[in-house]
Amino acid sequence: MAVAGPEIERLIQLLARLPGLGPRSARRAALHLIRKREQLLSPLAEAMRIAEERIRTCSSCGNVDTRDPCTLCADARRDPATLVVVESVGDLWALERAGATRGLYHVLGGALSPLDGIGPEDLSLDRLAERVAAGGVTEVVLAVNATVDGQTTAHYITDLLAPFSVKITRLAHGVPVGGELDYLDDGTLSAAMRQRTTF
Repeated sequence: MAVAGPEIERLIQLLARLPGLGPRSARRAALHLIRKREQLLSPLAEAMRIAEERIRTCSSCGNVDTRDPCTLCADARRDPATLVVVESVGDLWALERAGATRGLYHVLGGALSPLDGIGPEDLSLDRLAERVAAGGVTEVVLAVNATVDGQTTAHYITDLLAPFSVKITRLAHGVPVGGELDYLDDGTLSAAMRQRTTF
C-alpha cells in the first residue's frame, strides 16, 4: 500500500533501481532529497537533466564524457602505444583514480558470459581489433576482472589479437580471484598495473 503520492512513489522506485539501494534505502534517500529540496533535489534534477543532454559515449574507447573523443583520448600526454582493455567504464575510472597508467583505454562493455547469453558480438571486440590493426599499439593490457567470465574474455582477446605483433599482458598480483576492479583500493590497483605479466 502506497503511503505517498504517485510522484514520490515513482522517485522511490527509480532510486531503488540504483546499485546498492534496495527499497528501504531508496525510501530514506527519497525522504532526504525531499527534505533538502533546495540544497539537493533541485540541483540534482538539474545535473541529471544536463547529463542526459550532454553525455556521450566516446567513439574511440567507449568511455563516457561530454565530448567525443573523450578527454582521455584527446589528451596528447597519454601513451598511445599502450592500450588498457577494461570491462566497464567503472573499471576505467578506478584505474584512473589510482593513476595506474598513462596509456589509452578500450571499454569492452562487459565480459563474455555464455550462461548470461553474452557473446563476442555483444562486446566491443571488433573495435578493439580495428584499433590494434591500425598500428601504433605495442602493448595491450588485459585489465579485466579476475572472475571466470573475465578470464574467459582475456583468453578470447588473446586469440583475437594473435595475428598482430603486439605484446599482451594482464594485471598481476594484488587483484584477488573473484575480485572486481571498481571495489579495489588505489594502492592495489597501482601495484597490479606495475606488476603486469605476459598472458
